[in-house]
Amino acid sequence: MTSAAYSPDGKRIVTASSDKTARVWDAETGRQIVALVGHDAWVASAAYSPDGKWIVTASGDKTARVWDAETGRQISILVGHQGWVKSAAFSPDGKRIVTASSDRTARVWDAQTGEPLIQPLRHEDKVDSAQFSPDGLRVVTASYDKTARVWDAQSGKPLTEPLQHGDCVYSAQFSPDGLKVVTASLDLTARVWDARTGKPLTHETVAERFVA
Repeated sequence: MTSAAYSPDGKRIVTASSDKTARVWDAETGRQIVALVGHDAWVASAAYSPDGKWIVTASGDKTARVWDAETGRQISILVGHQGWVKSAAFSPDGKRIVTASSDRTARVWDAQTGEPLIQPLRHEDKVDSAQFSPDGLRVVTASYDKTARVWDAQSGKPLTEPLQHGDCVYSAQFSPDGLKVVTASLDLTARVWDARTGKPLTHETVAERFVA
């Protein structure tokens, strides 16, 4: 399996797999409730909408897809990426989705129709993750180009200078109040930044590299 996530009420779990499916399970009994079948390649991630009614999946088939979490019915297909889609996440209101792709872009979509809402958010290398801010007004992306970037979710314009690391940035997340961003990188550091200015707020947090 490539990812697993709880539903907002904690009663179900959705998993993503290299077998080209995502599946929904009863979190207490482990019983399978529904299989989400339709992708043509491995499924990299799966996540619930904030209200728990929908699930979004991201796949190596260059699409993300939205599903009814109860029935497994496909609601929309997000088509436009030119490379595999690594991650997909809902906005806080559940109306939009942001995707991250190996085609060097992140994209924002209408969750119900699958239509793109703004121009692609462009990096210089693969984009590994993308997330909305808690208020839904911004997006933060993490890329192999050694940066994370903060964007206006309505216009697609960058809001700060790139948040620069010494190597690939694998993930970036807003703080609950939306004022800070934390990034994790292959340069063995995690860093905290001011989400409004892009300025670093802390010294580097150095992680040890464990070798088997």
